Amino acid sequence: MTKLKEATCEIEVTFEVIGGKWKPLILWYLGEINTLRFGQLKHLIPDITHKILTKQLRDLEENGLIERKVYPEIPPKVEYSITENGKEVLPILEMMCDWAYKNNYFNYDLKYDLCGENIKNTLSLYANDI
Repeated sequence: MTKLKEATCEIEVTFEVIGGKWKPLILWYLGEINTLRFGQLKHLIPDITHKILTKQLRDLEENGLIERKVYPEIPPKVEYSITENGKEVLPILEMMCDWAYKNNYFNYDLKYDLCGENIKNTLSLYANDI
């Protein structure tokens, strides 16, 4: 039996499940492309370490936001895809994009424009080349 975790409120739970530097990016990419391999995600998020990507993927899978499919091949092929529960987070991420844009990105210089239309139109083609 799994012990229930404690939280102060619903907002804390939400930030625990989807918060941080990398989980939103992983969900965004999987929401846009649907299925990616580990190496593709690593290529799309070059600043993330192997260890942290592994941990973030495990957390998202444990919370039912993504699913992991292992193919019985040598070497093993593993694919990650977003679940229906994970897709429910995408409008929240879209609102976060809009809010950042509306506030001039709070004077941050963006490395990547994930929310821009160009990336939405070309991401699928780009991911196939990875």
